[in-house]
Amino acid sequence: MSKSKISFNVELRERVGTGGSRAARREGLVPGVLYGGGEDPVAISLKRNEVLKAIETGHFLSSTATLVHKGEKQMVIPQAIQMHPVSDQPMHVDLFRVSRDQKIKVEVQVHFIGEEVSPGLKKGGTLNVVRHTVELLVPAGNIPESLEADVSELEVGDNVKISDIKLPGDAEPTITDRDFTIATIAGRTATTETTTEEGEEAEGEEPAAEADAESED
Repeated sequence: MSKSKISFNVELRERVGTGGSRAARREGLVPGVLYGGGEDPVAISLKRNEVLKAIETGHFLSSTATLVHKGEKQMVIPQAIQMHPVSDQPMHVDLFRVSRDQKIKVEVQVHFIGEEVSPGLKKGGTLNVVRHTVELLVPAGNIPESLEADVSELEVGDNVKISDIKLPGDAEPTITDRDFTIATIAGRTATTETTTEEGEEAEGEEPAAEADAESED
């Protein structure tokens, strides 16, 4: 279950638009919009230090947060964040109202365990990660912090599929038509052969510039 304790103390913004957003930033605030839940969108301001702290958790966009305004609380899920291209400071956030039991789609990071004892990796194999995250359909109040993929018993050529990962009982992947691959243990030989074949093909190809010159002659 998600252990996120992200919380934002927010204020309503009377001024909207570009001018209102700039004014909020000058005061050390981050402008945002709260929407969803069958209610009208509301312009809000968040404290910049609280937003930065939330970003530093590494799972800002995959965790619920609590908005606090005049003693009232609202659960939300961050939908988007705009960062300044130079200063890398938060410029704007979009927050979506949710309830604990409401099922939402969210990307959850995959963590790999058992790499140090994996027989395939010990033999020189390489962990080839196909998916670093998995999109789940899960209640907002039960979003896992991460998913664990165990590779401790995998040999070269083996793989980890979504069916090998333990999910919360009320969560399911949004891809349901196949048992998709999360990662594989690739052997060095296969990688070397692939590289060699690509190199041989490249040697047999004539550079485009030379081919054009010969055709003109």
